[in-house]
Amino acid sequence: MKNEERYMKRLICILCSVFCILFAFGEVKYVFYFIGDGMGANQVLGAEMYRSALQGEPLGRVQTVMTTFPYSGHASTYSKSRAITDSSAAGTCLATGSKTNNGTLGLDEKGDTLTTIAEMLKAQGWGVGIMTTVAIDHATPAAFYAHTTDRGAYYQIGQQLCASDFDFFGGAGFHYPQGKNDDKSVNLYRLAEEKGYTIAHGYEEAKHLVLNDIPQSTQPATPKIDKLIFVQSSDDQGAKHSDNIGYTIDQKEGDLTLAQIVEVAIPFLNERFDRFFMMVEGGMIDYAGHGNDGRTAMDEVWSMDEALAHAYQFYLAHPDETLIVVTADHETGGMALGNGGHKLDLALLQYQQCSSWVLSDLFQELFASHKKPTWQEVKDLYRTKLGLWDKVNVTAEEEAELKSLYQSALKHQLVTQTLYKDLNKLSDAGVQLLNKKAHVGWTTHSHSAHAVPIFSIGVGAEKFSGWKDLPEIEKTISEIIEK
Repeated sequence: MKNEERYMKRLICILCSVFCILFAFGEVKYVFYFIGDGMGANQVLGAEMYRSALQGEPLGRVQTVMTTFPYSGHASTYSKSRAITDSSAAGTCLATGSKTNNGTLGLDEKGDTLTTIAEMLKAQGWGVGIMTTVAIDHATPAAFYAHTTDRGAYYQIGQQLCASDFDFFGGAGFHYPQGKNDDKSVNLYRLAEEKGYTIAHGYEEAKHLVLNDIPQSTQPATPKIDKLIFVQSSDDQGAKHSDNIGYTIDQKEGDLTLAQIVEVAIPFLNERFDRFFMMVEGGMIDYAGHGNDGRTAMDEVWSMDEALAHAYQFYLAHPDETLIVVTADHETGGMALGNGGHKLDLALLQYQQCSSWVLSDLFQELFASHKKPTWQEVKDLYRTKLGLWDKVNVTAEEEAELKSLYQSALKHQLVTQTLYKDLNKLSDAGVQLLNKKAHVGWTTHSHSAHAVPIFSIGVGAEKFSGWKDLPEIEKTISEIIEK
C-alpha cells in the first residue's frame, strides 16, 4: 500500500512538473522584434566597453538592456544566393522564416510570394507596427510588408506600404514620396492619407495626437486616429528625400530618435488592440559600419537600446504575455576590437564630435570656400572634431601621411566610396586614425559573413538559445505565438 501511495505521489509530481513546464508561461499577446541592422556581437560588446571606459568602470561593466536578457544565442546569416547576405534577403529571412536571393523582398528564389509574420498576425486581428531610424521603405522594414525582386524600387514599395493596412509606421519617411523621376506620380503621403493613415511630423505632433487620442476614462471609446505614419519633421510636410533620421552623434535638440518612435507606438497599439506586434530597426548601425566609423556605430547601438528600454518596461508590466527578441540581419564592416597588442583605448573615441558623414561635409565646405586651405586649417578641423594632436597623440609619421593626403587633395578631390555616402578621403583618414588609436579595426566597407547575436526575454524566450540559422528566428516566434 505504501509503495502504491509513493508511486501515486511520484506520478502526481511528474504530472505537475510537466504541467508547469507547459504552462509556466502565459499566452503571448505582445511581441517586440528588434533588429540592429549591421549589428554584430562586436558592435554590442564595443558599445558596452566604450561606455564602461567613459564611466571609469571595468570593461563591459556598463551593460545594454539587451545583454541583461536571460537567454542568448547566435545566428548565421548567409542568403540563398550568396555567402554574404544583403539586408533585403536577410530581412526576408527575419520576416518570413525563408531564405531568398540578395536584392529580393518578400519573395522566394523562384519569385513566389512569401507571407510575412506581420501580414499573418494582421490577418488574425493583431495590431502591427513597423519602425526604423532609416526610411520606412528601406529594405529591412519593407521586408515585413513588400514583395518585389528589386529592393531599390522605392516608390512601388511605398505603394505596398500604403496598401498593407498595418497600423503604425515610424521612421525617416519615404525615400521618394513623389517618385524618383515622375512628377505625375501620386504623392505617397497623400496616397497614405487616402488609405486612412494620419501623418504625424515629429515627436511633439505624434505625442500630442496619440496621447490626446487615448481615452482618459475607463469607459470604452473609439480612438479618433485609425492608422498612423510618424515621420521626422519636414518644412514641406514630407516631400523631401528622407533616407534617415540622422546619426545619434550628430543629432540636435528636437531631432527625432528611435526611442521617441517606440514611446509613441506602444500606447498607440496597446490602446487599439488586445495583441500587437512591433518590428523595431536600428538601421543606422549598418550605415556607420559601411563608413567604418567606430564611435558612431557604438552610439547607434546605444540608441537602439534606449528604444528597447521602453519595450522592456512594457514587458515588466506584462511578463507573462510578452516576448522580446533582439537580433540583427547581418554584420557590417567586419568590426574588430583590437588591432595589435593586448590593449583597447576606447575612451579616445569620446573626442570624436561628429560622424564621418558630417566631417566629410565640413572638409568639402572648407575646400569649396578656401579653394586651397592651409595645412593648419585642415589640422584645426581634425583637432576640433576628432581631438587629434590636442587629446589624441599623432606621431610624426602619421602626420606626414595625413599631410601627404592633404597635398593630393589640393590637386583633385579624393573620395572613399561607401554604400550610402561618398566620404571625403581626408575625413575618412582622420576617423580611421582615431579608430586605430582606440584599437578598433575593420576588414571591409561592406557586409561580412559574421554570425549575429540573439537576445530574448519573456514567453518562450528560452527557445532562442544556442546556434541558429537566420530563418529559425521567425519560425520560432511564430511557433510560440501559435502555441
